[in-house]
Amino acid sequence: MPRKPVAKTPLSRQAFTQEFKQEAVQMLLDGHTAPSIVERLGISGTNVLYRWKREQLSASGPIANAMDSKLRALENELRRVERERDILKKALSIVGRSE
Repeated sequence: MPRKPVAKTPLSRQAFTQEFKQEAVQMLLDGHTAPSIVERLGISGTNVLYRWKREQLSASGPIANAMDSKLRALENELRRVERERDILKKALSIVGRSE
């Protein structure tokens, strides 16, 4: 049996206010994960959120870009220190068992 052609509806785009975008980006800068923000706020994807962040940083000027790069460096350092801490915890538990 042949199928009837399905009428395609044009994709509608959500319009977000500038204040909404700023609050979403602020959540990202405060340490929330992009997927959790997207899920909570009903944004279509993480790419949209990162684009908003990029737009806001470029509008803020070189100081904001410098702060963003410093923030990334500190987050990387934090991850490294946490990994080192976890390794030391495991080593301590192994040494503690052998005594």
